[in-house]
Amino acid sequence: MPSVFKALASITVWVLFIFGILALLGGFGRILGASMGVSGSPELSTMSAYFGLGVVSLALSVVCMKLRHMME
Repeated sequence: MPSVFKALASITVWVLFIFGILALLGGFGRILGASMGVSGSPELSTMSAYFGLGVVSLALSVVCMKLRHMME
């Protein structure tokens, strides 16, 4: 397998991983901000979207990493 595909897979894994971590931190930040009174009360759908996107993104990064290891 050409090395360009391995590099693209690695970049995809890192982008998905970083996006997942940032989405989870955003969800926790919304909850923390609402509990401290900094911001308004976040809606349940907004928090669910942050956590859902974060978990799905982290799961996809694991799948991409497994596919990258299969390329070797």
